[in-house]
Amino acid sequence: MTGEMPAGAAAAPGAQPTVPDGRRVRVRVPATSANLGPGFDTLGLALNVHDELEVVATVPGADGPQVRVDVTGVGAGEVPTDESNLVARSLLHVFDRVGVAAPSLHLTATNRIPHGRGMGSSGAAIVSGVLAAKGLLEGVVEVGDDDVLRYATELEGHPDNVAPAIFGGLTIAWVDETGPRQKQLAVHRGVSLLVAVPEATMSTKLARSLQPEAVPHADAVFNVSRSALLVAALTQSPELLLDATEDRLHQSYRASAMPATSALIEALRAAGHAAVVSGAGPSVLVLAADPAARLDAARIVEERAEAWHAHLLAVDIRGGTVERIPASAVVTPGMG
Repeated sequence: MTGEMPAGAAAAPGAQPTVPDGRRVRVRVPATSANLGPGFDTLGLALNVHDELEVVATVPGADGPQVRVDVTGVGAGEVPTDESNLVARSLLHVFDRVGVAAPSLHLTATNRIPHGRGMGSSGAAIVSGVLAAKGLLEGVVEVGDDDVLRYATELEGHPDNVAPAIFGGLTIAWVDETGPRQKQLAVHRGVSLLVAVPEATMSTKLARSLQPEAVPHADAVFNVSRSALLVAALTQSPELLLDATEDRLHQSYRASAMPATSALIEALRAAGHAAVVSGAGPSVLVLAADPAARLDAARIVEERAEAWHAHLLAVDIRGGTVERIPASAVVTPGMG
């Protein structure tokens, strides 16, 4: 017996469930690349670039719960440092959903995932906040894996980025009458990843606005076949990756907003590399069948006149993690 209450369970009459004063947790969440070409809003891949977060909860003062966010790395000096910060909002969303009064919070975020470049930075921020809430609520309210996916999807709007950020590896995400669901798959060990990141950013909202409300029947069938083939290519047959990453559903409609991205993908695919827009872009993901092919793709990226940075990455198989920090292990000053 753990003594923990199920999600949403009420406390004993007259008792208000609270988080123990001074509880601390540490969270680590990977970047992601969604769509992978034909798998629009369905397929996602976790990458071995991570944001890290430490959170300490304390009893609110007379003025109610206070939220402070310290940010280093990507976004420092740009993202909000109060309760409007996306990580903080996601954390507080979980407390609201399970009916537990929010404590005062001090968040220390170390960000490495580029913002606005199609590598799942917003999804990672949301998952970081939800996992932090899960850790803080341990022994107070049970928050299971399905709850984490549901709360993160409520905030993100769709599960294709948050699913791999939570579970790692390759994920297939969908929504049914019970809510968001996912299936995690292991990527073939022969697959090598490259992400080409430009200096420019891209708004996901703008990218989605370029999508048509309907597509031709032939294009829909084309993408269904390529999505099915892509799952086979990533898990069993990497030699099929070039054919499997063809897409008619979203990339061509967004090309005018990302001409440099479109040109780089065209050059890479002409050289035989399975290159696609990473998420909403403007980064480019290359799914190489072997390390030698990845190095050749990196050479093509580095030769571009535009400012592109080639990152040789691996699949993150762990996904997001959360751990309690024992009081005796805390050495960071000023965290209380």
